[in-house]
Amino acid sequence: MHIFSCPACAAHVYFDNLTCRCGQKVTFDPDRNAMRTDAAVCANRGDIACNWLAEDGGLCRSCAMTGTVPDMVGEENRELWARTELAKRWMLANLIRWGWFTPADTGARPRFKLLSEVTADGETDVVMGHADGVITINVTEASEPTRMHRQEELGELYRTMLGHMRHEMAHFLHLRLMALPGFPDRFRALFGDERDDYGEALQRHYADPKPAGECHITGYATAHPHEDWAETTAHLLHLTDLLDSAAAAQVLPPGGPAAGYDAYRETDTSQLVTYAVDTALAVNHLNRAMDLPDLYPFVLTDPVRMKLAFVHQELRAGALAKPQAA
Repeated sequence: MHIFSCPACAAHVYFDNLTCRCGQKVTFDPDRNAMRTDAAVCANRGDIACNWLAEDGGLCRSCAMTGTVPDMVGEENRELWARTELAKRWMLANLIRWGWFTPADTGARPRFKLLSEVTADGETDVVMGHADGVITINVTEASEPTRMHRQEELGELYRTMLGHMRHEMAHFLHLRLMALPGFPDRFRALFGDERDDYGEALQRHYADPKPAGECHITGYATAHPHEDWAETTAHLLHLTDLLDSAAAAQVLPPGGPAAGYDAYRETDTSQLVTYAVDTALAVNHLNRAMDLPDLYPFVLTDPVRMKLAFVHQELRAGALAKPQAA
């Protein structure tokens, strides 16, 4: 993620800022990837601190994708909704850099159901997932104590709301890419056949979880080709944004890319991943100085890097590619 500039005073402004320190109100333009002072604001600015510019209907591009918001029981759900929408905006801003969900991208948009476990009728279970273009997200996991408890309970190395957004969006991107000529065959050659029974595969996984091994980025990726794709895609998004953010903050390690580097314009996946891993290792070292967990505690084997390269190339080309005629 870039560090932006205030149009009024040129001071640094960050992605979620509503106001510059000079007092100027700012609004984010996702197509310019810049802050503006002359744009109409999203109708959700007051409710959830959305700082994106308004488009048709008064909502921004991100908020317009949300079809269901959580039950507003007290103020906690409103705060969790706001944190969840921020993660969604961050994820979308990253993908817009590759051409997804821009005015030039005429493909389908996802619909988001943002649900809470706490409702007016009492507590309920919320299962996150993607089905036919609808992404369901549990806003309760935007609560830090809840997130930490579940991460520990499930023995996961990484669990965040942004991670959930990237993972579930990966399923939607796969849905769109499957309509492109040649993609299904290329995908199956590397990830396996996604037509294998998904429900049975998950039952086997939960009954007998497998470690990541040599060919998968996480244990969950071993469950089914759909989950292998989603986990790999989420990690490609993690690594690209990690590197882009480090470049913006000018904290790249020696031997890294030159000043002005744009990770979203990088075409060489091997170079991108190498730079990102070197940066992560440097930050891991800093975190250990403060007794904090590693920023990126994953090992990228050669087979995993091949999958990352596949995802990288398909995502960079896929937004503006034309679906196969029926």
